[in-house]
Amino acid sequence: MTEIIPKSMQAWRKHRGKMEPIWETIPVPSCPPNGALIKLLSSGVCRSDHNLLTNEVQPHWFKDSFTLGHEGCGRIIELGSDIPASPYAGKFAIGDVVALLAVPGCGSQDVNECPECARDLPQLCERAHHSGIGEDGFYAPYAAISVRGLVKVPTGVTPSQAAVATDAVTTAYHAIHRRGQVKKGEVVFLFGLGGLGFNALQILRAIGARVLVSDVKQENLDDAMEIGVDKADVVPTRKDVRDWVRENGWEGKIDVIADFVGMKQTFSDAQHIVRRAGRMLCVGTLSHDNTVHMKVGIRKRLSIIFSYGGQVRDLEEALGLIAEGVLNPMVEDGKIKDFPSVLKDLEGGKIKGRISLLHD
Repeated sequence: MTEIIPKSMQAWRKHRGKMEPIWETIPVPSCPPNGALIKLLSSGVCRSDHNLLTNEVQPHWFKDSFTLGHEGCGRIIELGSDIPASPYAGKFAIGDVVALLAVPGCGSQDVNECPECARDLPQLCERAHHSGIGEDGFYAPYAAISVRGLVKVPTGVTPSQAAVATDAVTTAYHAIHRRGQVKKGEVVFLFGLGGLGFNALQILRAIGARVLVSDVKQENLDDAMEIGVDKADVVPTRKDVRDWVRENGWEGKIDVIADFVGMKQTFSDAQHIVRRAGRMLCVGTLSHDNTVHMKVGIRKRLSIIFSYGGQVRDLEEALGLIAEGVLNPMVEDGKIKDFPSVLKDLEGGKIKGRISLLHD
């Protein structure tokens, strides 16, 4: 039976000059020829939504008004006219439940057209649509998206898990596997066990790395120990990190720092506790400016690695880990109409992990 698609819908929108989200009626988007029209099931809330609402110094592609939401899971209700003749023919069908990657890239392999996609960096592409990041996203009943951003959701993965997996899991997965290239047996010091950091912890453990963890909240450390982190590998709250590393015999033995906080203190501590020729993997951005200790970095020959977002293959692999029970994203359910209050709770530290908003 063909689904009746309405002509209009209500969505949470950002308007230039307004620092609060606006709930307004807009047209339902048309299905793009090279993509799909999606009926949303769940949309994840991210701290960066606050930045998108309040920081108007943004890239050139940002529209004066757009639908927020860059984490989504939904059901395909229409496929574009170009799909049957494309490499994606037969890969997706109407009715499939799919996770939605907000920035899948344009796909061009011409370095003159898109140097990012041509170099396998689609999450940095500026030519393609950016769902919920300056352009229409997923805090609405319907969304249009390129077929390049679709990943089938495996059996056993809930829509809420799939929604947050598109960013909170995929970003951590890409950082650890692609950028940090963490290997089995390496010692990793992990700063931060929030929405991304707790996923990172599970990914690191799945690799077989030894993980030392630090967080300001005891409940987050308790969660780490509950999934198998030894108490001896947990830095007590309020304990100076450098002192703890020295007192517990880890000086010169930490291969990788995974900083999912990004504050001045964690960035500084990281440079001092990582071993010579070690790697610093930077994902968190709580401080906009941090200091590189030049003599420390040069004398130790450190690699400071930044990571941003993820790719379709990361999302596919991350969803596979969730389906296998290796990875269990910490996510609560909410309602789409409650987005403003949910975002305030997330910013205020009242939500453990992440929250995904269910659509009616």
